[in-house]
Amino acid sequence: MAGYLIRRVLLGLLTLLLITMAVYGLIRMMPGDPLATDAAMMNPEKMPSAEDLQRMKAVYGLDKSVPEAYIHWLGNMFQGDFGSSFAEKKPVLDVIGARVVNTLKLTVPSLVLAYLFAIPIGLFSTARSGKADERLVGVVLYMLYAIPSFIAALFLQLLFAVKLEGTAFELPLMGIKGDEYESLTDVQKAWDQLSHMILPVISFTYVSLAYYSRFIKANMEEVIRQDYIRTAKAKGLGPVRIMIHHAFRNTLIPFVTLLGLSLPALLGGAIILEQVFNWPGMGQLYFRSILTRDYPVIMGLTLALSVLTLLGQLFADMLYAFVDPRISYK
Repeated sequence: MAGYLIRRVLLGLLTLLLITMAVYGLIRMMPGDPLATDAAMMNPEKMPSAEDLQRMKAVYGLDKSVPEAYIHWLGNMFQGDFGSSFAEKKPVLDVIGARVVNTLKLTVPSLVLAYLFAIPIGLFSTARSGKADERLVGVVLYMLYAIPSFIAALFLQLLFAVKLEGTAFELPLMGIKGDEYESLTDVQKAWDQLSHMILPVISFTYVSLAYYSRFIKANMEEVIRQDYIRTAKAKGLGPVRIMIHHAFRNTLIPFVTLLGLSLPALLGGAIILEQVFNWPGMGQLYFRSILTRDYPVIMGLTLALSVLTLLGQLFADMLYAFVDPRISYK
């Protein structure tokens, strides 16, 4: 096990090096630069001189070639220094840290709800395969999966924030908290934040719910055709025990793989949905940092999501040995 972990860590470090190298080269080749998007540059009366531009390039590190600048960034990164945001003039870790909690408020409940409902729906669809109720559930899930999440978000806003305005079912249109949040009591603050989370969480959840439940059903239908399932039925075991203890247990490997790949989504957020709901999360930060050519923030976010992706895959590989005794890493 130790040798396997060492190999995976070394391979992961090499992968991170290649990812950051490629991303840094790509963002530096994008048209424009941070100086062109700086707010001060937009005012014709405050246009800097050539000397000022050169000095600003030195401050931003734009006077270096791409390989030299990447090596400089890499050296600082190994020392725990991810640079400062060009747009916000703050350390990158502070900028990202301020958004992490906001994104987790949406992605964690969404992921929990998706799995909480997807597993029983997938098992129900397998047990009732071919029946009218299963076909109805399948049609509904396919419809949900076919509707883009941002389109559903707009319809939810129209229904709950506009059509139901002034009723008990009204929900906030966008944002993370209301204008009068600071004057509310603790209980009112909790409800204010929760009410702002409801529509984004629904928009985050429903596509995942549709996909996960169909994924579970597809794997279950393959397992229930195996000989050992027919043997269990011949022994007189109940359908619930067969479905959960024998069938579902043997679909855990692809399920664990899916769970591991879900880890990066916890911090990745959703760029379009966070823009629709004006939610100050990681997805919105990624989008704005690209628009403003905020290289340090882009690299910080890329590194964080890459590390999470590799950790998710390693986490899934470690769980394989627990869900399937035949797998060994010795």
